Amino acid sequence: MGDHVELVAGCYEQIVFGYRICTGEKEWTLEPNFTHHAHTASLSAVASNDQFIATGSKDETIQLYDMSKKTEHGAMLHHDGTISCLEFYSSSHLLSGGEDGLICVWSTQKWECLKSIKAHKGHVTSLSVHPSGKLALSVGTDKTLRTWNLIEGRSAFIKNIKQNAEIVLWSPDGDKYAVVVNDRVDIYNLESATVIGTIAFQKRITCLKFLNNMLLAVAGDDESVRIYDVTSQKCVCEFKAHENRVKAMQSFMKDYFCVLVTASNDGFIKMWKLNLENLETPSLLGQMNTTARLTCLSIWKPDKEKEAPAAPPAQPATSKTVVESPTPAKGKRVRITGEVVIIQEESSSKKQGKKTKRQKVQ
Repeated sequence: MGDHVELVAGCYEQIVFGYRICTGEKEWTLEPNFTHHAHTASLSAVASNDQFIATGSKDETIQLYDMSKKTEHGAMLHHDGTISCLEFYSSSHLLSGGEDGLICVWSTQKWECLKSIKAHKGHVTSLSVHPSGKLALSVGTDKTLRTWNLIEGRSAFIKNIKQNAEIVLWSPDGDKYAVVVNDRVDIYNLESATVIGTIAFQKRITCLKFLNNMLLAVAGDDESVRIYDVTSQKCVCEFKAHENRVKAMQSFMKDYFCVLVTASNDGFIKMWKLNLENLETPSLLGQMNTTARLTCLSIWKPDKEKEAPAAPPAQPATSKTVVESPTPAKGKRVRITGEVVIIQEESSSKKQGKKTKRQKVQ
């Protein structure tokens, strides 16, 4: 495959699966790359940047993996409750949200907690970082939609939406965002912060994905995926994807077409070929039966500039054969106990001779 792309999925059975996508002329396959018994409870979130995978769980921990080395990189303990959402911004920061109402901003250089925000009175159910990295949105069980200024590390705007929202997601251009409330998607305009359209779904919505700035894929508690035109809110494509509800979706571009990846409670990960210029019923590129009840999904692509030469073929890593990372040692966890600092204060504290507390090995 010209482009190195891997899929990482989590499940109720506490396992993280890693697959490398192998393309073929007629059919694509998923080559098992690693499996790891990552947590002591079911997985609830997974996110990736060009080097790391972060997984969140009901066991209140965030586990880190260095994908370039296929090694464990430690665990972060800061939240008191389930990790409900994770999102990287570029290669510099990771944001996490939990049932404790906190949003934490982590530096990926030293894995320090730069900012811990009491974001919602209830649970944080979802967060999304603006493409510019200057803003973030979050929704929670306190029936509010909140806008965060990530430069200053403070709340910028609070909107009462009268219902608990489950998902919030920026469009690729960052000029609009989608908010999911049960079986409805409200499309908001950034400038006016008002609803410019509503998509009515037939079932409770579990996941959605912007395929481009004008097309939104939506799936929920049934077997189908529907693609909507964001401007008209009309369904322009619908197809049966699984035998059970769809739990997660991701997408990436390959040559002239879009690859939509879906994961379901039926255990299957499937790859679909979509022509975004002329939408028709997508063709199935390939699939893998993980035999697990999948909950979350992410796509990992390495940084081409940092990507090392291909190594000789090796046995897929498992939870028993994962190479130990030099720091921290396998079986030990890192607890972040650093003092709370705003993002831009990280450099200023060094100038003033102050030192934040570093990671401690429990």
